[in-house]
Amino acid sequence: MPDAPDRAAAPTRDARAEPPGGFGAKDPAGSSAGAPDCLGRALADARSPRVPALSPYVPERPFPWSGPGLPLSAGGRRRTDAAAAFGGPRRRAAAGARTDSGPGSATVGAAPIRHDAPLDLARLLRLSLAAPAGTSGRLRPVPSAGALHSVRAHLLVGPGCSLPPGRYAYDPHTHRAHPRGPAPDCVPAGALAVLTVAASRTVAHYGHRAWPLLLLDAGHAAAALAQAGPPTADVLVCLDADGALLSAAAGLPRAPARHSEWQAAELEPPLAAVWFTPSGGSVRTIDPLSAWATRARASAPVRAPGPPIAQPRELSRTQRLLSLLAQAPARPAGTWHPASRPEGVTGKTLTTRRSAPPDDLRRPPERELLASVLTTARAASPAGPDWTVVTGGAAPALYTGSPGRPGLLLHAHGDARPTLAHWAARQTWIGTTGAVLLAHGCPDDASPAEVRISHLAAGYAIGLAQTHATALGLRSRPIGSWQQADLGAALGEAPGRDWVVHGLALGAPPAKATTPPATRTATPLTTRTATAPAAPTAAPRATRPTPHSTDPPAPGTTARTTPPGEEERP
Repeated sequence: MPDAPDRAAAPTRDARAEPPGGFGAKDPAGSSAGAPDCLGRALADARSPRVPALSPYVPERPFPWSGPGLPLSAGGRRRTDAAAAFGGPRRRAAAGARTDSGPGSATVGAAPIRHDAPLDLARLLRLSLAAPAGTSGRLRPVPSAGALHSVRAHLLVGPGCSLPPGRYAYDPHTHRAHPRGPAPDCVPAGALAVLTVAASRTVAHYGHRAWPLLLLDAGHAAAALAQAGPPTADVLVCLDADGALLSAAAGLPRAPARHSEWQAAELEPPLAAVWFTPSGGSVRTIDPLSAWATRARASAPVRAPGPPIAQPRELSRTQRLLSLLAQAPARPAGTWHPASRPEGVTGKTLTTRRSAPPDDLRRPPERELLASVLTTARAASPAGPDWTVVTGGAAPALYTGSPGRPGLLLHAHGDARPTLAHWAARQTWIGTTGAVLLAHGCPDDASPAEVRISHLAAGYAIGLAQTHATALGLRSRPIGSWQQADLGAALGEAPGRDWVVHGLALGAPPAKATTPPATRTATPLTTRTATAPAAPTAAPRATRPTPHSTDPPAPGTTARTTPPGEEERP
């Protein structure tokens, strides 16, 4: 693939300019004033080689909801008056919470937490978002850019769950649910998780490149929750609901007005939702977000001690941009897609998934395994990006999926990995990795809805693909930040139409000590690569040459040459 180290992403645009009133400004007709132009500038800036300015370390803010919260794990139970949190026993009884304690229940004040309920939220959250006990919280079941974990979950709990019905804010560090208000009448059974992002730490670390990473993080969180759902529940995922409806359902103020209504807390633009319902229910006839939005008010966060924290301009810009992307007034209820757990993924797979060190990713995976991971990514979201696998080995090439049948379809010859290393913040270890799964699309002139779904769906699909790779015994590492990564132009197509959005580096597991690595890898990989074309219909494109990068890694350079602040997911 041709490299383009000197090509500016969009030299005529200045992403730092905002329309009067900011990204969220409205014109008299109700549309966002200047939204397409400013979004294009922000997209071009995030893809440009401009390096984020250095900023001081930003510690994680205290959890903004008061009270000890309800312990989700049986081992950490603590007596708390849950009835008072919901407005007294009469209010709690009206919300449908039980007042007795049966087998498998843990009484918390007057309201029981039932660990034998059809939907055990303690297990679901432990397998997805919770920080492992006794750790700093950096490494969790869900990956995050820079291990900053910007995604927050607001739980909307109906009947049939281990928590009493109501609204909760989940604290992943303490594994507790903080009650924020009662449930409206006639909410559907099961639980709804509305995912928001608190952007301050990610913006401090990544600057103008933060907002695409926040969208990817939200997609990863949705995937982690969806895969943690129990077999007794149907899981549906929505990545395109209107932000105003998401806010109303979660009992949050409309995002643009957050600073005037809730000055004590950081702005949390809502981006996605995951719905867990009893298996076999008539979920398709219910709009869960509208049902929860009928009683939109809930408790506000507590004011942190000390003077108010100054709001950096880059943070305000990112929050407004995310709020703009969350607007979907034409289809406020969004589209719900059923989620499925990849084959072989267990609870242990979810809790042991970790992003591998670069040195563990050098061995090329077998083609059958790559095809399986690619199939998982392509099937994750119908409206998501396109997918390509880049391989190394004896016959490096680019492969796509073969519609309607398993296997890899040869797309182009040549080693694209050095070019990918240059595009991904010059992380030279990518030039020697076994394979890279790429999500790509999102053209320069993409609408806000397309930008949002491209990034959320990419994060969601890579999340599923990574756990599937873990179940298959592969090593993996997500790659989130890409600059000048115009894949279409590098392959000779029209520039600005097909950009890399997300990636997943993949490597085969280390060889056993009793078998030399060369014996394990050389023969099967050479044989398989030589027969790479999977279908005769691919021949015209398979013969298109793909030159090597003009900016290869320095000889002997293998791994961590990434400057501080440019590292990706740990």
